[in-house]
Amino acid sequence: MFTHAKKCSLAVLAALACGPALAEEFTLTSTDIAPGEFMASAQEFEGFGCAGGNLSPQLSWSGTPQGTRAFAILAYDPDAPTGSGWWHWQLVNIPVDVRSLPAGAGDPGKQLAPAGSLQIANDYGSPGFGGACPPQGHGTHRYQFTLHALSQTLDLPDNPSGALVGYMVKAHSLGSSTIEALYRRD
Repeated sequence: MFTHAKKCSLAVLAALACGPALAEEFTLTSTDIAPGEFMASAQEFEGFGCAGGNLSPQLSWSGTPQGTRAFAILAYDPDAPTGSGWWHWQLVNIPVDVRSLPAGAGDPGKQLAPAGSLQIANDYGSPGFGGACPPQGHGTHRYQFTLHALSQTLDLPDNPSGALVGYMVKAHSLGSSTIEALYRRD
C-alpha cells in the first residue's frame, strides 16, 4: 500500500519520464584519441627526450548546455611526478558557435584555433599544446582532455598560471565532458 507522499512521488517521476525529452548529453569525441586507449606518437611531445609529433588531437562536441557563452579545453596529466600534475594544454574563450577543433589547433603557429580563443602557456613553458612525455619507465600516464561549457568568456590577466586558468574555468563551467587517453614510454 502506497502512502500519499509515495503516490505523489511516483506521479512526479511518471510525469518526468513522459514529459519533454531531456537535452542531448554534452559529449566530447575525437578521431585521434579514445577513452582508455593509448595515444599515437603524433600526440607525444617533441623535446625533453621525447621525439613525437606534438600534435593536438582533433576534437568535436555536441549537446551544449543552456546558457553556454564560450568553451575551454583543458588537457592535464594527473600522474606527472610533480606533486601538482602537468598542464599540457589550456585553450579558453572558444566561441560558442564552434563545435570542433582540427588536429594541430594547439600549435599557435598554424593559426588553426578559433579566432578570439586564447592559448595559455603549458607546463613546458610555451603557449599551446605540449604533448605527452612521461618519464621513461614511469608507467602509464592518464591524459584528461576535458571540454568545459562556460557561462561567460574568461577575463584573465596577461600570462596567467595554469592553476589560475583551471580555477576560472571550473568556476564558470556549466558542464564538462572528458576523454581520458593514455600514454607510456618504456
